[in-house]
Amino acid sequence: MISHPSRHCTVELQALPSRIGQVRRIVSAQLRYWHLDPLIDRAALGVTELLTNVHRHAQPDKTCTVEIELLLDRLMVSVRDHDPRLPVVADIHDIKDTKDADALATCGRGLAMVAAVSESWGVRPDGDSGKVVWFTLPTPSSTPAGAARPLRRAITEKHAHQFAKVDHVDDLHRPEHAPARSAVVG
Repeated sequence: MISHPSRHCTVELQALPSRIGQVRRIVSAQLRYWHLDPLIDRAALGVTELLTNVHRHAQPDKTCTVEIELLLDRLMVSVRDHDPRLPVVADIHDIKDTKDADALATCGRGLAMVAAVSESWGVRPDGDSGKVVWFTLPTPSSTPAGAARPLRRAITEKHAHQFAKVDHVDDLHRPEHAPARSAVVG
């Protein structure tokens, strides 16, 4: 039996609009599993903004890795891509001084939003061919460090011995070699 459930989750993906929504749902589900429901909205917003930046700006490809890690008193969310160029943060004061059309622009404020919803954030080079953009969120004080739902695996294994072993079953309605299928698009 595992005494400390995993406090780390990694997802590799192409930063495409459909994938960004999937990762947002994965992050939300993982935070629910860790009993960190109050962090879901801010974590989902932050990861969406970081993945959108990869989609819009990263070169040579859109491949990236999202990592979320539950530390003692904070949640660390990071996105690693293969573009060594560091992001440029738009200054809100500069935006107000420009013409009205620029002030109403719908892009260019992603990192400012990440900074606004997070405890801290930053960017660091990742070798010669990439970077990691990260942010942290404080965990709620009502959640003790290490609190997580118990593993269901032990319960499943306990009841598995109740079933009789079956060596072979003929299913005349199913082809012998059916192609594998996936519920994940792409």
